[in-house]
Amino acid sequence: MAVLARIMGRMQKMDKDVYWIIDQVHRREPGISVNPAMTTYEVLDSCPDELIFSLADYLEKVDVTDLDVPQYAEMYHWFFTDLVASSNPKVTVDDQARKIIELNKLIQRTSIFRNRDQTSTAILPTGDGNAIGFKDNPEKPLLLAIELHKAISEYDPRQPTRKKIEVRIGLSTGSVYKIRDLLGNPNVWGPGIIYARRVMDLGRPGSILANDIFANSVQKLKPEFKKLLHLIGNYPIKHEVIPIYNVYGTVDGVEIGTKRNPLARRVQKSAAESEFQKIITTFFFAKIEIILEVIDREKMLTHHTWIWHVVNQTEKPVDRVFYYLEGDKPRDFPDLNVRVTDENEDELQIKSLNVNKPEKKEFFVHLNKPLRPHQQGRFVKLEYDWEEEERHFYYTFSSDCKKFKFLLIVPKGMPISQKVARVSPETGDITYAPNPAVVRYQKERTEVEWIASNIPAFDSYRFDW
Repeated sequence: MAVLARIMGRMQKMDKDVYWIIDQVHRREPGISVNPAMTTYEVLDSCPDELIFSLADYLEKVDVTDLDVPQYAEMYHWFFTDLVASSNPKVTVDDQARKIIELNKLIQRTSIFRNRDQTSTAILPTGDGNAIGFKDNPEKPLLLAIELHKAISEYDPRQPTRKKIEVRIGLSTGSVYKIRDLLGNPNVWGPGIIYARRVMDLGRPGSILANDIFANSVQKLKPEFKKLLHLIGNYPIKHEVIPIYNVYGTVDGVEIGTKRNPLARRVQKSAAESEFQKIITTFFFAKIEIILEVIDREKMLTHHTWIWHVVNQTEKPVDRVFYYLEGDKPRDFPDLNVRVTDENEDELQIKSLNVNKPEKKEFFVHLNKPLRPHQQGRFVKLEYDWEEEERHFYYTFSSDCKKFKFLLIVPKGMPISQKVARVSPETGDITYAPNPAVVRYQKERTEVEWIASNIPAFDSYRFDW
């Protein structure tokens, strides 16, 4: 009893809950039957004495707060910018470096940056730009973008072409975790900053784009803000489709942002938006199986297998399916080793490669036999290889799904964090799934399995490991 009390007291000081202790038990003794419905005492009471003493010794010697992700995320409002074409080989390295230095100076001179709350502002250099998160005020990313655009409009006319500065900006509101990098310096990670980066990536030179969470909160604050924020539609970013706002207008006689063609050509040509809308009325999924197997631990190269058990819910035969893929690292399409087969293991032909960008692919696959209306028992299997360096995988359901299974396979001994979270399509908020993933420690590998049922269309889930 004294050892159990010592463990529970140490957990309370470290703000660790029953989910944490269950994870520790499963790591050491996978065969022990414990679950989140049990209390911490009941979990510990189910463990053999050897495991109890091992846990007590671990908690006494290790500062767990330095090893785990913080229990609570924090909400920030993000400004993310980078130089356009900073890697252009026609521009000398010297000129590129000078542009980065000048961009930093222009940001430093803005009143928003100079008067920032240094205790609550997160500043992350990104090589050719910066990510700046404001915890105290949702207006500040927008005001910083306006000031920077004004400063650039005054700076560029005085410079030769090779020294002119072009930027694109992404604005986002979202949660992040405060973590430390390898050198112990403060850092952050989470959907807030990730969305800001991916929204920015959609833009072309001079554009300011925002996600809907940021726009919906800021445009209600002042009439002039609402006039600057213009909804331009839903666009795909990393396995999901979200509303995007374009920020443009006249502020103090200066044109801010760009009204014409704010999105890069690769986004405007994307077929994903229209196809996502078609799929929800064409198919429903009797079952989906997603298998991710880490085949190169150093590069985090992962073999993906998607098995769609599809049912045609229209009154006409369907002879093609649409796939939309994104990855963390730029890859040429041939390097992905894409292979699509049907329920007879016959290989299916890729009918058209609509988008072949470094981090995004969109294509149609032709079915050897059309899917007849309401036909059961048909499925398609997609396989491909892509790095998952961020060690999480997003999946958005393009139509209703009755049964779903996610299986992660990693090499033996590889540390994992088996977390499953639902990402709200309306707000981007993350809610961890009430039913935890099941971990199986086998002889040569570790398997993480999560099963769910009756998932509605456009629900999005994130799988961390």
